[in-house]
Amino acid sequence: MSPVQTTKMTNWRWWICGLLFVATTVNYLDRQVLSLTAKEFIYPDFHWTDEDYGNITAYFSIFYAFCMLFAGKFVDWMGTKKGYLWAIGVWSFGACIHAGTAIATQYIHGLDSLDAMRALENGSSAAVAVASTGVWLFLVCRAVLGLGEAGNFPAAIKVTAEYFPKKDRAYATSIFNAGASVGALAAPLMIPPLAKAFGWEMAFIIIGALGFVWMGFFVKWYEKPEKSSKVNEAELLYIHQDDEAEAVKKETEAEVKEEKQIPFLQCFGYKQTWAFIVGKFFTDGVWWFFLFWAPGYFQDVYGYKASSGTGMLLIMTLYAIVTFLSIYICKLPTYFVDKKGMNPYAGRMLAMMFIAFIPLVCVAAQPMGEYSAWWPAIIIGLVGAGHQAWSANIFSTVGDMFPKSAIATVTGIGGMAGGVGSYLINKGAGHLFTYAEEQGAAFTYLGFEGKPAGYMIVFCICAVAYLLAWFIMKTLVPKYKPIVLD
Repeated sequence: MSPVQTTKMTNWRWWICGLLFVATTVNYLDRQVLSLTAKEFIYPDFHWTDEDYGNITAYFSIFYAFCMLFAGKFVDWMGTKKGYLWAIGVWSFGACIHAGTAIATQYIHGLDSLDAMRALENGSSAAVAVASTGVWLFLVCRAVLGLGEAGNFPAAIKVTAEYFPKKDRAYATSIFNAGASVGALAAPLMIPPLAKAFGWEMAFIIIGALGFVWMGFFVKWYEKPEKSSKVNEAELLYIHQDDEAEAVKKETEAEVKEEKQIPFLQCFGYKQTWAFIVGKFFTDGVWWFFLFWAPGYFQDVYGYKASSGTGMLLIMTLYAIVTFLSIYICKLPTYFVDKKGMNPYAGRMLAMMFIAFIPLVCVAAQPMGEYSAWWPAIIIGLVGAGHQAWSANIFSTVGDMFPKSAIATVTGIGGMAGGVGSYLINKGAGHLFTYAEEQGAAFTYLGFEGKPAGYMIVFCICAVAYLLAWFIMKTLVPKYKPIVLD
């Protein structure tokens, strides 16, 4: 890198963070297409039940988890730029091909039109066969989507580690991770109207195509900070402030030697890895449950469809709270590190302890919903904000503990654990809601009957998940102990 005469620091790292934010936004728009079109548009076409939908979301989670196990290693092997491009290209393709499932189902069963498929009698053998075929075709599409999406967070976390010092990583992660909330916030304004105007198939195609647009910007703008013409010497020194002076000098002169790799299986020999696994396993399912089921919850319990004005506003309110509040909560570790002089891990874990108490309000969602549907929207928004702050910090613990060469690998392992947890809660929820609906008033829990009782059970599980995860993580790794390679 050529010398730069000015001492004023460039801020290209924040432009890169913004690019990650957009990718995450697109990522979550793609995920939300199914949840926002399922109840109102897709259920009637395929004659689905909640159990069918639960199976789709659950098996998507488990396939995503399996891919996460290897996605991080793939990104480390392929390199950040190529790995990220492969990831978003595959998931965008996977999002688009959902549009062909209805036509394929008609062809398989010899039906003349979508109207003929929709007209089948619910519960008939023909309707059951169509439902089963639709589930399997959606699973194939979700598998392709999950294959690509599995690379998103390992690649983004690797980029963050490349462009930010340790003390700023949680905040930077919270910014790009807020894209999940923004995507979910924009989704109810975009997807139901698209589905209503052009059909749910076009909603998948239009939203899926956004990823291909992002790829063009990433190709043009991204380079490692040492090679980027947009990063001057002052910013490069700031980025590498955690490194030893000699390492900074070598990186500045582009003489960095390849960092020693941690073998994949060896990663499982560290308690730090298992702490990350536990933290993701117990908590990722909470976010995914609300992501996949919140639109259905407002329709099932309060009668507000996703395409209705009130339905859109409820979901928007939920994710608006998540988006803006999570960014402020994520500043807690910076306060503990900068103001209290704590090391990054200690400050992060203390912040995560406070964050873990926020989801306890989830138990109040259903009782407060007796007064107004807006209360559950607000409360679920608070839980989501807590999760996003938790997620930003738990991702950053990997960068605190592991060398850069292993960050994406360990992130992928943790993502796998999170996917398994999501599989369990989504599949369990699908079975529970279908059973609760069939039983009606005979199924009760804490004063609620039928499907509302089922939702109350899941809300209670979500409420305690974070405190349990934090306790186990703290037990496994009580103090700051980074991995040092000989």
